[in-house]
Amino acid sequence: MSVTSERMKKQRKIKKLTQTSLAELVNSSRSSIAQIETDKYTPSYAMLSLIADALDTTVDYLQGKTDSPLKAPAVDNNGDENEPLTPNQRHIAYSIDPDVSDEEREDIIKMVQLAMKHRRRI
Repeated sequence: MSVTSERMKKQRKIKKLTQTSLAELVNSSRSSIAQIETDKYTPSYAMLSLIADALDTTVDYLQGKTDSPLKAPAVDNNGDENEPLTPNQRHIAYSIDPDVSDEEREDIIKMVQLAMKHRRRI
């Protein structure tokens, strides 16, 4: 059994969902969910993303890229864990290479702030 199928089934059971109820949440069929859980079918990234959302976890966890099933909380400017990031904020956050230096990161932030100020696309 693949990591994805094992973790998907485990999270589904933790959430006390049947294959049918999970299928309804992701607008799919029970047989599709069963095929994913038994490694007879590999879901697309889009489907895996829907499943991860329904199971309140991440695609990275389901794929075995991380061992934490918890979603990382969004943190606002004050450090409070309140509002999730907007799609544009997520796009910017995910597009920053983790290997860039602090100086390069500051330059990127300044560039984004300038673009936002003038409402221009980067």
